[in-house]
Amino acid sequence: MNVENLKQILTNSIISEVQGDSNSKLAAVMIIIFGNEPMLLMTERPKTMNHHAGEISFPGGTWEKADGDLLGTAIREAREELGIEISRSTVIGQLKPVTTLNSGFTIIPFIVMLDELPSIVPNSEIESVLRIPFFSFLKTIENDKDPSHTSILEMYTFKFQDHLIWGASARMLKQILAKISS
Repeated sequence: MNVENLKQILTNSIISEVQGDSNSKLAAVMIIIFGNEPMLLMTERPKTMNHHAGEISFPGGTWEKADGDLLGTAIREAREELGIEISRSTVIGQLKPVTTLNSGFTIIPFIVMLDELPSIVPNSEIESVLRIPFFSFLKTIENDKDPSHTSILEMYTFKFQDHLIWGASARMLKQILAKISS
């Protein structure tokens, strides 16, 4: 599969309006795929953070009224966390919402494909930036049917070097894998 095929598969309608009541905990992330040999950009959070310490995730965060909509949140967070300017017109699609099990956030993942990755200037919320070979990474999926996880039927994990990607990020990656496998 080449980059154009991947782009076609991942392109879909974007619904970025904030939905839910005022008590909903909403967030958005930006899934950034870049290069001719597609790479995936993920971040590692510092172990000193109060929330999601040490986790591997996509740039993103909590919706704020000033963002206007959830795509605005994903764009703002990519700018704040990585210093990357992403325009609305370059976002090609989104995945189904994913809910975090511990914090109860509903996260909308948006997808952007860039020819090349611009210069990155991480802020204090980022310990390190991971540039992951896209297709080989998706093959590392493991499906753990752990009986102790009673709130969900399946728990997915992906591996990159010595990093384990799990939780909401892994469920987003599973959606991508399902799209390109069908």
